Amino acid sequence: MSKDVNNNIPDEEIDNIIVLNDENGEESKFEFLDLIEYEGEEYVVLLPVEEEQNDDDAGEVVILKLEDTDSDDEESYVSVDDEEVLNKVFELFKDKFKDEFNFVD
Repeated sequence: MSKDVNNNIPDEEIDNIIVLNDENGEESKFEFLDLIEYEGEEYVVLLPVEEEQNDDDAGEVVILKLEDTDSDDEESYVSVDDEEVLNKVFELFKDKFKDEFNFVD
């Protein structure tokens, strides 16, 4: 799920970058914004780091569910299909960071 966020942090200050691989093995970079707990589950809020981002997608966050793996060194993230859960997690995120981000509806 993508939601609009206007992040005014200059690129040189971004140091919490994570790289995720999709099902095709393609790497994508994201800025880790927060870990949100909701109903006993943990969700990460990520901001895609794109060199060539068009204005329509600028500032959209991605929310993924943190899933347990057998490895202590690796975390697994899965997409969330439940629109209600995504909206609740995003609302928690917005409330927590209302003073740091300019949220656009």
